[in-house]
Amino acid sequence: MIIDFHAHIFPKEIAGKVIKRAGEREPPEGCRPLKALTNGTLEGLKDSMKEAGIDYTVILPVATKPSQFTAINKYAAEITGKAGIISFGGIHPDTLDYKLELDQIKALGLKGLKLHPDHQETFVDDPKIADIINHAAKLGLIVVLDTGKSSGYPIARCTPRRIQNLLKEADCSKVVMAHTGGYLCWDDAEEFIIGQKFLIDISYSIAHMEEAQFQRIVRNHGISKVLFASDSPWGGQKETLADIRKLDFTEEELEQILYGNGAKLLNLI
Repeated sequence: MIIDFHAHIFPKEIAGKVIKRAGEREPPEGCRPLKALTNGTLEGLKDSMKEAGIDYTVILPVATKPSQFTAINKYAAEITGKAGIISFGGIHPDTLDYKLELDQIKALGLKGLKLHPDHQETFVDDPKIADIINHAAKLGLIVVLDTGKSSGYPIARCTPRRIQNLLKEADCSKVVMAHTGGYLCWDDAEEFIIGQKFLIDISYSIAHMEEAQFQRIVRNHGISKVLFASDSPWGGQKETLADIRKLDFTEEELEQILYGNGAKLLNLI
């Protein structure tokens, strides 16, 4: 059994435009432009899951403005539970009533939510982020935070140094720091935050960093707090699975990363 804890899809009518626009964004220094490995739709993701042998995929929608809340979460509830799809909800930090919206996400039966400080133009150590995470924790909701540098954004709003400040103010026991703690900020992640009380997913990481550093981060953070993730369509599910399987992890460790940790977090086991 395998759970991909980090993927994205877009409506059919705009998927092509979204993928084209993302590929045209200026990538962070030392990184190649984004290139989609599926067509970005739900159907494309399902085909990818079948090819890679993925049993469950967690979809992470991002609300880039508060007005998107209702549509995003209605669709998330509609697709969750079908063909191995588990969609989280979305909320914008500038919402007027974050507690009400988080309560609604919980009432819809969604298991968590995604925050993307760069896309939402909010620094991760802004009190608004801690407020959302703390109320989500009270509701038992998982929060996935996009970390590190992002294409098209010259200012990184969720760096390991800023995450340090968040950790002092928020209950991050059910927070997942995406991209192995900080995309292209992995030296700082190792120095400032790895090993603390949160989870990491490995999306869009293995192929972009030294294998030795990746394995060191995973082991130092703790195998029980690491989740397999691809960042589809930007990272291939089949390719990411092959990348981690060739590394120096035991079968027991791989079972935890590929399924056990995620299943426990999602209450599948």
